Amino acid sequence: MGKFALLFLFLFFAGIFGALFYAPVLSVLAYQLVYFVNPDNSWWAASIPGLKYSFIAALLMLFMLMMRYKELSEISPWGKQPVFKWMFALLAIYGLMIFFAIVPEVHKPFTYDFAKLIIIMLAVYKLVNSEEALDACLWTYVLGVTYIGYVAYSVGRDGQGRVEGIGMIDTGGDGNMTAAAMAPALIILTYMAWLGSKKIKFLAILCGAFIANGIVLINSRGAFLGVVSGALFFLCFMIFSRHQRAGQRGMAILIIVVGLVGTVYVTDEAFWSRMETLENIDDGSKSGSHRIDFWIATIDVLEDYPMGVGIQGYIELSPNYLPEHYFEGRKTGKAVHSTWFQALGEVGWFGFALLLMLLISTFRLSRNTKTYLIANKSYNAYFKMLALEGALLSFLVAASFINRARAEMLYWLILFIAIASNIYYLRFTEPKRKIMKSRSAVGGGEDE
Repeated sequence: MGKFALLFLFLFFAGIFGALFYAPVLSVLAYQLVYFVNPDNSWWAASIPGLKYSFIAALLMLFMLMMRYKELSEISPWGKQPVFKWMFALLAIYGLMIFFAIVPEVHKPFTYDFAKLIIIMLAVYKLVNSEEALDACLWTYVLGVTYIGYVAYSVGRDGQGRVEGIGMIDTGGDGNMTAAAMAPALIILTYMAWLGSKKIKFLAILCGAFIANGIVLINSRGAFLGVVSGALFFLCFMIFSRHQRAGQRGMAILIIVVGLVGTVYVTDEAFWSRMETLENIDDGSKSGSHRIDFWIATIDVLEDYPMGVGIQGYIELSPNYLPEHYFEGRKTGKAVHSTWFQALGEVGWFGFALLLMLLISTFRLSRNTKTYLIANKSYNAYFKMLALEGALLSFLVAASFINRARAEMLYWLILFIAIASNIYYLRFTEPKRKIMKSRSAVGGGEDE
């Protein structure tokens, strides 16, 4: 049995034991471990027992939630978290579309998977109820995509200059989807490297190197744009924010310099050749600009199907709405290649509005949390919220060029903000809990 197989089994069963006898949040870490490592798709899969690891971890989370439901509900009530109502509304519209979907045999099982995802998000929200637990989840995410970066390095590029066949459970081995999930980790690592100890800084740089190198090897233009967008968002706040710590601007400039040097070191000619195609819109096959035709066709589809066409409905109908040259030598239709137009096509204008409301609600919640943190002079937590916002923005930019409307990573990033808002803000808005401020995770002001 290989070292990775042994390490996975040790961590997985340690997570189960720890959740049962030490801290329930370890069940969440075990679930994240399975999601990012994706053991069934690993080269060492034959060395481990053929168990349903993801199902076991999810079942463990639900068991821990059931055992401590009353206690957890007092500190993490679902009712006070506004993002959940929009998640349920989205789930409801997908459920309704079972009766109208163009390909119901595909739409139905994917809707069930979406329902299971929402249930998992609800459980995680209650189980991750402290700053330490949130940090543990963030580090598990970072280490998970660091492993993926290592795998990308080990596998290397294929004949097309890409890395395919690796990644999380719900990516199907698609390189663009995998890279989109990796990109937000670099923004979170920027925050950790800034405020962490020397050991944390070293670990953050090491993880960042593997993640950045993995994105470069995958050659995803969307992920590259996502990293740039998220990093600029966070670093601009570091430089121009009125709430400055000693040496903050200097650190931001140092991070930029290190990032540029690291980019030059890990990138190669193949990567920059692919990035240069972003400017070459004349050749749609190279630049991806032909996707605009796919997006516009979504509007045409909705003229005939205003409620949407369900999951895979666009692919089924695309030959009727796109020029014939897109289907030469193909037996299947084309995907829309955009999270925004994917949602629009699947659940129509109303469902698309619900997705927007989910995102608006998330950013509004983060804004309210930041206002509260500033009022309490909890600037470390304030910048953590900005880093989580930057991470979500990074994913949304990358996902604008691929179909990820129901991606588990999208909902994890939304959930991280929801959990942070509960830890730092929501639980202190009730009058009866104001006495807890002195013991709050945000107490201590600037020295935290």
